[in-house]
Amino acid sequence: MINSSVQHTLNEEIEFSGVGLHTGQNCTMIVKPAGDDHGYKFERRDLEGTPIIEASTSNVSSTQRSTKLSKGGTEVHTTEHILAALYASGIDSALISLDGPEIPIMDGSAQMFLDEIKRVGTKELSAKRKFYKFRKNISFEDADKEIEMMVVPSNGEDFKITVMVDYNSPILGTQHARLDGLVEFESEIASCRTFVFMKEVAELAANGLIKGGDVDNAVVLAERQYTEDELTKIGKNIGRDKINILPNKTGVVSSSALRFPNEPARHKLLDILGDIALTGRYLQGHILAARPGHYSNVEFAKLMSDTIKKTEGLPDLRTDREPILNINDISKLLPHRYPFLLVDSVLEMTANSITGIKNVTMNEPFFQGHFPENPVMPGVLQVEAMAQVGGVFALSSVDKPEYWSTYFMKIDDVRFKKKVLPGDTIVFHLELISPIRRGLVHMQGKGYVRGKLVSQANLLAQIIRDRAPEDK
Repeated sequence: MINSSVQHTLNEEIEFSGVGLHTGQNCTMIVKPAGDDHGYKFERRDLEGTPIIEASTSNVSSTQRSTKLSKGGTEVHTTEHILAALYASGIDSALISLDGPEIPIMDGSAQMFLDEIKRVGTKELSAKRKFYKFRKNISFEDADKEIEMMVVPSNGEDFKITVMVDYNSPILGTQHARLDGLVEFESEIASCRTFVFMKEVAELAANGLIKGGDVDNAVVLAERQYTEDELTKIGKNIGRDKINILPNKTGVVSSSALRFPNEPARHKLLDILGDIALTGRYLQGHILAARPGHYSNVEFAKLMSDTIKKTEGLPDLRTDREPILNINDISKLLPHRYPFLLVDSVLEMTANSITGIKNVTMNEPFFQGHFPENPVMPGVLQVEAMAQVGGVFALSSVDKPEYWSTYFMKIDDVRFKKKVLPGDTIVFHLELISPIRRGLVHMQGKGYVRGKLVSQANLLAQIIRDRAPEDK
């Protein structure tokens, strides 16, 4: 489901009722199916005339112990758990309708949300799913809080998260958690609950938080023993006659045991997933996080969103990748030979595009006569190299490509932007302008050196089966 090329939504709406962890207010949340490119959006149906709030980093108004979204004075608190469940389930579009200010906390995890999503199932939409593949490292650091977050490129379409948490607590110590693909979310992460230290409870209450907190929706941890009198006093400070905490005990002092030995670290990973859903993309890369929290999650998501806006749609110009076709493979496809074979490797090929490389050296035979005192690669040979990359793509669409030839019929909109010199590596990226029909291949090609556009052209070619042996 996650790797589907098309968007998905819910088969039918699902409903949840409960108290908000921080506001303490009851709320009924209805998650409704939505259409193409709708994304995740929130509405407050209890407030007439208020705006729809898009789940976007630009709408984050607070990250104090949760992620709050706001627009036009309308707020939705604690969005991360429902967003994590939708994102991990491969739901691209949903309208989340509330009759209160905060998502119900349920049991403090995403499990109940995930269970209902699975119960009703999903359905395909028409629009393409929005993926983004990271091609370089992006990092966020807060030295004062010793927070570090980074995303690094991963092989293929992988998505991974690795988390390290360390609260300088003798109870928790240093914990790690890892997610190897969204498919693991259900079994490894969804059931992990939010947690709180007893020493923080009074301070959180003083700041107007955890009004709906209880042992049923959070794991409570104590680094020392608390007497019944102390617990009674803490209960009164947060407006409770009694809190069901085990007295005279350290460690987990709520009535239910940890679901995993590293449940707190796993819940931090859950929060990361819910917060990066605000990017609006299914990410391909490996996220590494040390001591994360909602503030760092959102700041990191903002950095990723900025990168997506700047680079989305640009080809992957990295040359440090393993080629999918080397020079020997290319020689089996193209009839060209020295000195006219001008493609050295193919880095990537999709249903609609191809990326190939030409390494330009001083040993090229054309430099002997083309400005020998000031060697510049001829523009016509750049176009020829581009065309040969397109020829590899064209021949990859037929059986027994060694029996076929590619003949170029038309070249339009040829432009040269910068000189190409010995020592340069040209990365050619070509995309189909229209689907291949009757052997006609129409592509737009661009050549880049060190990320800068050097040449471009629109190419029309025809592939003909003219090299097959005669039937006997």
